[in-house]
Amino acid sequence: MLLPKKVKHRKHMKGTVNGISGRAATVDFGTYGLKAMENRWVTARQIEAARRAMTRSVKRSGKMWIRIFPDKPITKKGAEVPMGNGKGSVDHFVAVVRRGRIMFEMDGVSEEAAREAFRLASHKLPVKTVFIKREI
Repeated sequence: MLLPKKVKHRKHMKGTVNGISGRAATVDFGTYGLKAMENRWVTARQIEAARRAMTRSVKRSGKMWIRIFPDKPITKKGAEVPMGNGKGSVDHFVAVVRRGRIMFEMDGVSEEAAREAFRLASHKLPVKTVFIKREI
């Protein structure tokens, strides 16, 4: 699973996930991409599940890029803990994904294989996605 080696602040504030992606909005590395059409948090587990689904689908051929990274710590308090006593401990990490962001890219496989791999990966993700090709 992806997680940062080091973070500047151990606990982050929640923030909001709105607007459109200001970066990573075009396919830059591969030929095909999976683009997010919604704003949502994507957990490290979901990214790993999508990566595994894609890798298995193309039988480890071609090259794949993951364009999102879970660097936002999410805290959680234990079960049946009374109110107060500060913020909970870090539970997991998420990537903040805004609409228009390219989440995964692929190259070295046919379009049908890439389409199928991204379809399987999209079932593992909490955002609506669309398959795109690089503009040449």
